[in-house]
Amino acid sequence: MEGDVRAFVLQRFDLLSFFHDRLKVYLRDMGARHDIIDAVLTADADDLLMVARRAEALTAFVASEDGKNLLAGTKRAVQLLAAEEKKGTVVADGVSADLLKLDAEKALWAAIETASKEASAAIAGEDFRSAMEALSKLRAPVDKFFEDVLVNDEDAAIRANRLALLKAIREATATVADFSKISG
Repeated sequence: MEGDVRAFVLQRFDLLSFFHDRLKVYLRDMGARHDIIDAVLTADADDLLMVARRAEALTAFVASEDGKNLLAGTKRAVQLLAAEEKKGTVVADGVSADLLKLDAEKALWAAIETASKEASAAIAGEDFRSAMEALSKLRAPVDKFFEDVLVNDEDAAIRANRLALLKAIREATATVADFSKISG
């Protein structure tokens, strides 16, 4: 029985992998960039139509001014967070509103909460363009955050909370795609 289950799982994986490869070729033939495809195609994605629709919406989004700017801010947040995680810096499990001291932090947290809810609702309705529009509202607060806030504060609790804000940006955008895989 265990061997049968293992064989079934391997067959499903091989079949899904085959379909992923075919979908990549199809999407590239339709003009999608390889990085956009990689950003929306996860190893366990089995609804290929939804992957194609995500790729289409993401392509349009990153071509817009808001998309380009949000992509730059998101990449900055994700890279800084990844560097700190690699060093072993403590990242709070969640954002504590009590530790948000600066207006830019508070505005970013409010924008993340709103954008996350709106994007999740849009994704549940398979409306990826609306999900992108919701995420685009993060652009100005992310920019302002990086202008006004020193993430690596001397106070360890504040630093951990600010890193949790960056983690929240990564999680919010990941509902649509892995923005770290998108070039430029």
